[in-house]
Amino acid sequence: MKTTADLRAHYSTIIVGAGPAGSTLARRLADKEKDILLIDGSPLRGEKVCAGLISPDAQDLLARYDITLPGTVLSSPQIFSVRTIDLTTRQARHYRRSYVNVNRAKFDAFLLSLVPDTVDVISALCLRAEREENGFSLLLKTQNGEKKVSCGRLVGADGASSIVRKSLFPNKKIKRYVAIQQSFRAEGEDPYYSCVFDSCTSPSCSWIFFKDGMLVFGGAFENKHPRDAFEEQKAKLVSLGTVSENIFKEPIKTQACTVLRPKLSGGIFNGANGAFLIGEAAGFISPSSLEGISYALASAEALFEAFSRGGSTRQAQRLYKHKTIKLRLKIALKCVKRPFMYNPLLRRLILASGAGSIKIK
Repeated sequence: MKTTADLRAHYSTIIVGAGPAGSTLARRLADKEKDILLIDGSPLRGEKVCAGLISPDAQDLLARYDITLPGTVLSSPQIFSVRTIDLTTRQARHYRRSYVNVNRAKFDAFLLSLVPDTVDVISALCLRAEREENGFSLLLKTQNGEKKVSCGRLVGADGASSIVRKSLFPNKKIKRYVAIQQSFRAEGEDPYYSCVFDSCTSPSCSWIFFKDGMLVFGGAFENKHPRDAFEEQKAKLVSLGTVSENIFKEPIKTQACTVLRPKLSGGIFNGANGAFLIGEAAGFISPSSLEGISYALASAEALFEAFSRGGSTRQAQRLYKHKTIKLRLKIALKCVKRPFMYNPLLRRLILASGAGSIKIK
């Protein structure tokens, strides 16, 4: 990790955000470029609200890189089914799922550790990005004060609240929710993973999972009174008998952040004129499950391939958009699928039918 004194004034490429998208792009580009700055905001921003569940698609992408996760990154337990609960109708079904349960902070740190030393990495928050005649200038907040750096090519990998997207493309709007998550001590409880729906309190979904002796409950809510909706869901879960009232009494940790939901009509934006967006900063996230790690890895790889072909910035921009067509189609299909999950009547019929569910013995 570099200090502000070690930073150069100008880089050919600056990547804002060192999550799965930013770290993957930096690692892949390192063999082709020796003039990269990767900005890691996590030490100053804190942990991300995330289930820390690696989907099969994300597992496949990691396998293609021949990446194996060390045991220190994994969390306990590993669960092979999800219980879907409708709090309004009190219906529940189990479905087969193959997620890998990880500690999200340790997972991100592991991916960052794979970035070669030839990449400059600094702990800082990007406060502002501005377009200049020959590229971009960034104002960074570090532990030692503010610092300005510039680059010819800028990549925003800084998540749902992307400063790069807000600074350079303020008119590119996308639907936003407030994600709230709390952790509770739950030693001795039988672990499970649940996806929770309640049309009375949220148009999105919530989740319950266990991680190293803790029960974690979180959800995505509309911007108006999200905490009230969150607490109402907790009360319903207690009333249903899903979670003990004693467990919910004392939260160990409360977190909140913005989460995006792309739509069929738009929201996804790859960037323009030398500024590129990857991962959730571009809107690459599942509109149904809110899973984002696989999209982060896939969009980072797509941009790496676009850069590797050489040519002008404009050519790279066109190629990157072309290489993310499959991601866009995948999101479009999930937008089509979404009503079957989130429309109360359709969800009630599907849960009643038991289609695709498994029987717990």
